[in-house]
Amino acid sequence: MAKKATPKNAMDYPEHEKTYELFLKFSIWTTVSCVALLIAMAAGFFGGFGLIGGTLVFIVLMAICHFVI
Repeated sequence: MAKKATPKNAMDYPEHEKTYELFLKFSIWTTVSCVALLIAMAAGFFGGFGLIGGTLVFIVLMAICHFVI
């Protein structure tokens, strides 16, 4: 009995989908982190919060995003 020949362009679709999901999560968290950092920097520089206040704003924003996303 002959074995089934696999095509040369065969892909592992489940692995491809897992990789794509990981890429999407990484992209979302990178965007969220950049936006949170910009807001924290604006609060620290222009809002009078200073370094510690800006850091706290960043931590709070990331915690909120962790529960929302």
